[in-house]
Amino acid sequence: MFKRLVEQWREARQSRSRLASIRLFGALILDLVFINRPHTLHLNDQGAAYWLPQLEQRQMRPLDPVRWLIQIVWLAFIYQPPRSSVTSSTSTTPKRIDWLRSITGFISRMLTLATTPLRPFVRSERRANLSLLALGLATLAFVLTLPMDAAQQGLLLLIFWGIALWVRKQAGQFPMIVMMLLSFFVSTRYIYWRITETINWSHPLDGTLGFILLSAEIYAWIILLFGYMQTVWPLKRKIAQLPSDLDKWPSVDIYIPTYNEPLAVVKPTIMAAQAIEWPAEKLNVYLLDDGKRNDYKQFCEQLGIGYIVRPNSVHAKAGNLNHALTQTNGEYIAIFDCDHVPTRGFLQMTMGWFFKDDKLALVQTPHHFFSPDPFERNLSIFRNRPNEGELFYGLIQDGNDMWNASFFCGSCAVLKRVPLEEVGGIAVETVTEDAHTALKLHRQGYQTAYLNIPLAAGLATESLADHIGQRMRWARGMAQIFRLDNPLLGKGLNWAQRLCYSNAMLYFLNGGPRLIFLTAPLAFLLLGSYIVYAPAVMIAVYALPHIIHANLTNSRKQGKYRHSFWAEMYETVLAWYILKPTTVALFAPHKGKFNVTSKGQRVDKNYFNWQISTPYIVLVLVSLLGFIFGVYKFFTIEDDQQLTVIINMVWLTYNLIILGGAVAVAEEARQQRTAHRVAVDIPIHIVTNSEHSFSARMVDFSAQGVGLLLPSNQLLHPGQSIHINIRQATSRRALRAEVISCREQVAGVELKFANAEEEQAFVMATFGRLDAWLGWRPHQEEQPLASLREVIGYGLTGYQRIAAQIAPYLLPFFKHLNWIWQRLATFLPIYPGKAKKS
Repeated sequence: MFKRLVEQWREARQSRSRLASIRLFGALILDLVFINRPHTLHLNDQGAAYWLPQLEQRQMRPLDPVRWLIQIVWLAFIYQPPRSSVTSSTSTTPKRIDWLRSITGFISRMLTLATTPLRPFVRSERRANLSLLALGLATLAFVLTLPMDAAQQGLLLLIFWGIALWVRKQAGQFPMIVMMLLSFFVSTRYIYWRITETINWSHPLDGTLGFILLSAEIYAWIILLFGYMQTVWPLKRKIAQLPSDLDKWPSVDIYIPTYNEPLAVVKPTIMAAQAIEWPAEKLNVYLLDDGKRNDYKQFCEQLGIGYIVRPNSVHAKAGNLNHALTQTNGEYIAIFDCDHVPTRGFLQMTMGWFFKDDKLALVQTPHHFFSPDPFERNLSIFRNRPNEGELFYGLIQDGNDMWNASFFCGSCAVLKRVPLEEVGGIAVETVTEDAHTALKLHRQGYQTAYLNIPLAAGLATESLADHIGQRMRWARGMAQIFRLDNPLLGKGLNWAQRLCYSNAMLYFLNGGPRLIFLTAPLAFLLLGSYIVYAPAVMIAVYALPHIIHANLTNSRKQGKYRHSFWAEMYETVLAWYILKPTTVALFAPHKGKFNVTSKGQRVDKNYFNWQISTPYIVLVLVSLLGFIFGVYKFFTIEDDQQLTVIINMVWLTYNLIILGGAVAVAEEARQQRTAHRVAVDIPIHIVTNSEHSFSARMVDFSAQGVGLLLPSNQLLHPGQSIHINIRQATSRRALRAEVISCREQVAGVELKFANAEEEQAFVMATFGRLDAWLGWRPHQEEQPLASLREVIGYGLTGYQRIAAQIAPYLLPFFKHLNWIWQRLATFLPIYPGKAKKS
């Protein structure tokens, strides 16, 4: 079938019938899109007309290719066939041949047969894996040097693709290494081909733009390879036991730096820190108030904790911490941002490693957030998709730990005082004082550790503007370190540490490359510049292996922590905004200042952030202009250049999808709560003023109230006063509360604390539980195609949202222009088999 369709398409091309050619090409694509679906018809010229009713015309209209593309996308990602056509046992639809699975199955069988004779000669699975790894490395080194034409390169693509798909399903870390090696091979081969054969230096515009794109690709290739090395074997450190003799436990000072945050945000952190399970005489809690506020001082005096201010605010957070070092004398320093609430077992879970390694200077734990970040809130994906930070805290830090290169992240960490003072305290030369401090510790030969267990939780950034501002500070700081204290230079680091630090710093320079990738197809569509000076077929057979293997490998490696294609959306949102601070930092590293991320704010209503989204919208408009020019080029350019047009338009379409997702995030969702609710399932006991008592369950909580699931209706009513006993509290206290709302069996209550001790008891029974954040996010199995559909859906959502914003201004214009709508309606998808009247 597939071969016959290709032959028919070629015959149509030779007959110069462009409409027939497009119809059959559509059938060819649909044959792949609906592969192995029993409802697929026998795709010939009539089958193409069935799937593409828009082309059921005697003559082709100018914009029919656009209608065809919309129909293809709709059929591939949205259209669901009628159930009867799928399940009917009497269907006459012929059985399809899944050629891709046949190839991969054949390769799998051949590899199994090839390795079977070797099994009696190996005594362990480890030796077998090492043998296969050595054989794979030798094969890759040999094939890497072979010159190939398009057919040979295409065959290599299919073979390697089949191997990757087979290996991807195997458990263990060695199959992951094989996938990394395959990806390394095809990506390196692609970059070598790009450097040696695809730059047209004889044409100034082509050469200049081609070199710019090549530079961006080389950057992406370096980040890809460094990332593979960084995460090739995550350490996955376990908890180390403390000595049974409490007299051997060291003294710990807990620092909670604050600047302008509301007291309501900081209270839970202070109370939880004070209640951490550690010998009382060896635990001291200090609030470091750079805001110099009287209400904070009074609150600290009420709880009996230390309150430290300094005469100036030099060096922002780093200076605040360094001043506190001179005022305290604990052997270890635990640091928590003012909104990061620690669990009561934080020190017992982390301090054991310091007894295992005398050279250990730092134990870092993940930054966990119980509130949604702007992506999660604005796209409604909170707790059902990995957030932006999970890749770093879930995988990269564990990978760094393998190489003794885990970073200090500024909070939720314990540092040993002596090494910290030896390097001059917290680094003040850059605005990312945390990573720079860890770099200094590693240069002095100290060890660091990462314990991948969430032992504290805080608030994520409240708005997209705050989120971008925070990432701009991180990006500027990493560029400053790269410029002032480059990890590739100087003494004290091994090669793995140099690469881990360099990858972290180079990653934040992705603003320029990301913008280049977003605009690259416009060079050909708008300017006619051949920035990749090679036949379209060669571009496809070299670029596709690079793209496919990188995505397959990252899907297997990162799937639990970041779904496929989401990185492009995250990076696109930030690209424009981190470009300037990183560029300035590379040339003038001492410029720029520390900006504090706001916490505890409200978003009173939905609104579209035009200021933040302006760069994305400009890119969308330019890309749409390029798409229009691409359609025109397709019909006017020579036949042998049409595939080049198609490749650039497919690239541009993908960019438009990603830009649509960036636009979707720019619409801020309403957030009226300053105290975020955390979903839980905790048994409680309720006693009413009339002394009726019954059991219930707490289904969510915040610092100010809880949600209750009652055993039956009408047990409580608004305005009623009750007492709540939380069974998991360390000390049983009856907390007074007032019922605010009731809806069937669900009640919302506001807590009425009589004193600070009651409030602290509630914090320890909720935020401070040892298991509070374990199993917080059930990880779903990552499917690249499903992720692609999601990203496409959010891209379309972005265009819907911006259309809703501009519709009120355009409505008067369209009110009396019904004929425009009639013509726009011709672009809407049509159910297969229903011809559209012209």
